[in-house]
Amino acid sequence: MAEKTLQGFRVAILATDGFEESELAKPRAALEEAGAECRVVAPHDGTIYGMKHHDKADTVKVDVTLDALDANDFDGALLPGGVINADALRVEEKAKDFVEALENAGKPIAVICHGPWLLVSADLVHQHLLTSWPSVQDDIANAGGRWEDKEVIRDKNWVSSRKPDDIPAFNREMIRLFEEHKSSQVNRPGSRMEKIA
Repeated sequence: MAEKTLQGFRVAILATDGFEESELAKPRAALEEAGAECRVVAPHDGTIYGMKHHDKADTVKVDVTLDALDANDFDGALLPGGVINADALRVEEKAKDFVEALENAGKPIAVICHGPWLLVSADLVHQHLLTSWPSVQDDIANAGGRWEDKEVIRDKNWVSSRKPDDIPAFNREMIRLFEEHKSSQVNRPGSRMEKIA
């Protein structure tokens, strides 16, 4: 059994219908195995459906709607890809406000595949080096970000990857980033993580 290094660490998984199933399910499983508390956040309640490339896949339960989302309730975020999912989320003002609040607080964000579209629309990528599905690179460059074709990139409080094949490296660096953030919060006087520890 894995050590619960992320016990008490709360992760918002921002997604909607059409998310790439493996990019939500596998990172979520890795986070939960490490002890993190994951909550699926979507524009509507009920369930959202995933995709396996071009085919519909399983559904997942929505835990929190965007209307009820508060950045103070979370320690970090996971942004899975999927063209339909990422294109729909990037126009949701509350989703943009949420990632902006995380960024302003220096909280970690893990993003894969088409997931950076939300970060582009929130005007955040000009501060970062990242990777993504190759077709997203022009959007990132046009928004002032720096893009490289690598399986995983760590840059400040972000970790990014390109596609499902990168998930093992993505999970490894995401867990490491979140652990580092948790450790820094535990050592900050009066923080919520200090109380949990």
